[in-house]
Amino acid sequence: MKFYKGMDISTLLEVEKCGGKFYDRGINKDVMDILLSYGVNAVRLRLWNDPYSEDGKPYGAGTNDLPVTIALAKRAKAHGMDVLLDLHYSDFWADPGKQRVPKAWRGMNAEQLEDAVYTYTKDTLLALRGAGAYPDLIQVGNELTNGMLWPLGQMPNYDNLARFISAGIRAVRAIDADMPVMIHLDNGGNNAMYRDWFDHYIERGEDFQIIGLSYYPFWHGTLDDLKNNMNDLAMRYGKELVVAEVSMGYTMEDYAEYEKLSPDERKGYATKQELVEKLPFPMTKAGQSDFMNALFNVIDQVPEGRCKGFFYWEPAWIPVPGSGWATEAALPYIEEKGPCGNEWANQALFDYDGNALPAFETIKEYRNTGS
Repeated sequence: MKFYKGMDISTLLEVEKCGGKFYDRGINKDVMDILLSYGVNAVRLRLWNDPYSEDGKPYGAGTNDLPVTIALAKRAKAHGMDVLLDLHYSDFWADPGKQRVPKAWRGMNAEQLEDAVYTYTKDTLLALRGAGAYPDLIQVGNELTNGMLWPLGQMPNYDNLARFISAGIRAVRAIDADMPVMIHLDNGGNNAMYRDWFDHYIERGEDFQIIGLSYYPFWHGTLDDLKNNMNDLAMRYGKELVVAEVSMGYTMEDYAEYEKLSPDERKGYATKQELVEKLPFPMTKAGQSDFMNALFNVIDQVPEGRCKGFFYWEPAWIPVPGSGWATEAALPYIEEKGPCGNEWANQALFDYDGNALPAFETIKEYRNTGS
C-alpha cells in the first residue's frame, strides 16, 4: 500500500460554484493543480445517500450525492491522484454525535438495513466504475465510534453494528476482492476506546485492512496520546493505519465579511478560545506548519511503517457566501437548529482569500521514514 498525502475536498465544487478562487504565490490556479504541485497524491470524498429535502432542496456542505462524487473523483484521477471513498450511510453528516438512517431506509428492521447497506454499497461501486470514477480504497462508514444507522446500530449493540459494517464489506468484496477497506473512528488519542471497539468488532465482523483515525488536537488529546494509540494499534491488530481526518487552525481572525451572513446565521470559529488553549502550537501560519511537522514525526514512529498516511480535512473550504455547514432544508433531517455558516475556514490550508498557506511547503517536503 502506498503512502498517502491526502486531502478531503468534498465541498470543493460548492465553493467554486459560490465564487471561491485559489492562488499559489499570487497566481490563480485550479486547486487540483495546486494540490498536485505540493505532493498531494490522494483525495477523500464523502458520499451521502440523498442529501436533499423531500421537496428537492439541497442540504449543502457540498451536497455530496453520487453525481458530485463522480465529478470530484474523475477530476482527481485526471490529476493522477487516488480516491478514498467515504460512505456515510446517511443523507447528511454522520459522526459520533449523529448517525441518522437515510430517509429511504426509515422503518427498516436490522435484516432489512443489512440488505440495504449491501445493495447500496454494491450499486455505488458499480456506478463509480461505469463512470470512470472508481475509488482506490473505501471507508465503510464514517467515524463509527458510537455506531451507525441509529438506533439499531447504536453502541453498545455490537452485534447489529458488526452486521451492518460487514454487509458493506461483503458488498465491496463482491465487486473487488482487492480493494483496501477502512474502518474509521474519531478521537485518535483514546487508546482504551479503540481497543474496546476493535476487540468487540473483530470478534463479530468481516475482515478489513485499515484502521482510520480522526485526530483534531483541540478535541482528541495530545500528539503523544495519538502516538501511543497508533503504536499500540499497529502491533495489537496488525492492520495498516491512516489518519483519515486531521486539521490545525492558522488564525483566530474572524471571516464574517466573507460569508455575508447576519450574526444569528453564523456558526463562527471552528475552535473556541477554551479549546485553543489546549493546543500545542499557536493558531498561526507558522503554528499550523509546526503542527504538521509534529504529526509527521508521530506517523514516522509507528512500528513496521504501518501508518500509511493522512488526509487533511477540508483544506479548501474557504469562506464564500452560500457554502456552509448546512442549509435550512437540512435542519429538520438532522434535527438541529441553525446557524449554518462555514465554521471551518480558519482550519483550511488556504487563507480566506484563497491563497495557499506555508503548511503546503511542509507537506511537500515531508518524506515518510517509517520502517
